[in-house]
Amino acid sequence: MRRLVPIAVKLVVSGALLYFVVSRVNFAMIGNRLDRIEPGWIAAAMAIALLHAGLVAIRWRWVALGCGATLPPRQALRLSLIGGFFNQVLPSTVGGDAVRIWLLARSGTGWSKASYSVLLDRFFGLLVLAAAVTAGLPWSFSLIQNPIGRVALLVIGLGSMAGGAAFLALGQWRWLENWRLTRHLVTMAELARQILFSRGSGPAIIGVSLLIHALIAAIAWNMARAVAAPLEFVHAFLLVLPVMLIASIPISIAGWGVRETALVLAFSYAGLPESDGLIVSLLLGAAMLAVGLVGGIVWLASGEKLKSAAASRSDAPG
Repeated sequence: MRRLVPIAVKLVVSGALLYFVVSRVNFAMIGNRLDRIEPGWIAAAMAIALLHAGLVAIRWRWVALGCGATLPPRQALRLSLIGGFFNQVLPSTVGGDAVRIWLLARSGTGWSKASYSVLLDRFFGLLVLAAAVTAGLPWSFSLIQNPIGRVALLVIGLGSMAGGAAFLALGQWRWLENWRLTRHLVTMAELARQILFSRGSGPAIIGVSLLIHALIAAIAWNMARAVAAPLEFVHAFLLVLPVMLIASIPISIAGWGVRETALVLAFSYAGLPESDGLIVSLLLGAAMLAVGLVGGIVWLASGEKLKSAAASRSDAPG
């Protein structure tokens, strides 16, 4: 029963936020936009979404190698797609990370290396996203005149950067290794510093992370073009990336509700129609859901469940 409480809370959060945002929009405008939808732009957005999934797998593989884990390219892509599927069907935006850890650990990598690789992959993605949001603040402030919106951007960008810096600093606090609960955090922080400041892996991971986030903005821009919404690509970059940083907080079902509310408010602060913000957010979520369904097909076809069950039986004491 207790396990159902967090799920119920996230359902309530998603439902309440979606109700809030739907009550603000102009449904007549949404109908007009959808009547002019162009499939070509939708197809382009889906192609970018698949490319995005491939780059996420590449980054994870590089991080895993830095953690001492063996992760061949095909396995990285397969497990990333499966993780993307469970991100959509589990009650969290990070549920797929747990699945990736479980499957990679069961493949022989071991729980520690699998956990470090997945958690640090998530950390690097969020850190670079926060850095991109922070670096774009001068242009964001020229776009958003609303003081509340500006303060929110400052808090989101600088707060996330401060949190990332604090985590990296943990690697210097060796006394934390004396406690089991903090020992793994210190180890991960030290690994993060080594990987991030390595001449080989650091620039590559930062570069591919920036491209991953730019592709998210490109998906949103293509979806806007598909419904003839007036959204320039630079505006998609400045508005969508902070929203994705907010949506990464696991307080709703797959980010639904949080993403829509944040993007509607972002459009409002930028002087753009709130209805367009809702349409773009829903189409962006639909693209992620579609890629997640591809991951579901990969999961069913891969037989990972059967392999894991067999491994569990072989690991059982005789």
